Amino acid sequence: MNYEELMLRAIKKANKYRHTAKPNPVVGAIIFKENEIISEGYHETYGENHAEINAIGEAQKFLGKKFQDFSELSLLCTLEPCSHIGKTGSCADFIVKNGFKKVIVGAIDPNPKVAGRGIKILKNNNVQVEIGICKNLVEEQNKFFFYKHKSNKPFITVKIASSADGKSHINGKRIFITSEASRDDVQLVRADHDAILTGGNTLRNDNPRMNARVNFSLNQSKKILLTNNMYNKESNFFKNGSVDVFEINDLTKIVNSYKDTEICSILVEAGPKLVNSFLRERMVDELIVYTSPKKLGEKGINWFYEDNAIENYGFKLESSYKIDTDLKEIFKRDE
Repeated sequence: MNYEELMLRAIKKANKYRHTAKPNPVVGAIIFKENEIISEGYHETYGENHAEINAIGEAQKFLGKKFQDFSELSLLCTLEPCSHIGKTGSCADFIVKNGFKKVIVGAIDPNPKVAGRGIKILKNNNVQVEIGICKNLVEEQNKFFFYKHKSNKPFITVKIASSADGKSHINGKRIFITSEASRDDVQLVRADHDAILTGGNTLRNDNPRMNARVNFSLNQSKKILLTNNMYNKESNFFKNGSVDVFEINDLTKIVNSYKDTEICSILVEAGPKLVNSFLRERMVDELIVYTSPKKLGEKGINWFYEDNAIENYGFKLESSYKIDTDLKEIFKRDE
């Protein structure tokens, strides 16, 4: 297997852990000797061993059998080995300590705590380093992580469910606009994000849980509540998860408060007033719209009050497909 084939294998297998490693990036590592894979390791769980540590630990089982010294082996990792000591030790130092002489890296870590420092540690200890194999795929796999560290703010996604006539809801009534299949799809969207944000009106009117109800293991998203009014701390939103409450209206200040945290992505699920506030502030990177064939009529509350509002906010359609009877559209900011 060549380097590209090994990198593709590591990327593919690392993806299995994207919901249990978050908000950390997913990382895969493969240790090999010539054309034989000796071991593999992945960052499986947030706060636990990184991929390189797991791969080296697995390789140690074959020391004296498949190889005599780690200097005979090469280590391939999808993301630059970390240089700092956080919840785990420095992977770059551990690689050097074990005697590797060659490391192949997919992408440089954009985190300022690393950002080339891991590579420098390796090179300063006479480790040959090759960089950039499948770089774009690694960045796409960890798009929220790369965006956050390059843009110095979390990636903001807004999700809305709309009737065919552009309505959000009817005051005083809790109704499901979209199909069960669309609501199941929303669970997957939630699972992908590090935090979920809503407003006080949604909390009081709908009493939502806003957790990801899926059939696989994951770290549930942090929850964020924006409200200036009274709220019930016993409501569903406060169950089974950490909640940050902001009693201010400054969206920029709220979002920027997460730039030095591990939160890389925030999903906004709120009513028309708060959604439009985020859009007007040009803070949204992606807009997901589920549209039902149902109509709510004149009693319904509009999502937007002008034609082509989404396009006027600076978005272009990236993808569109049917989910049961509904239409799911994903809009990206038109840079």
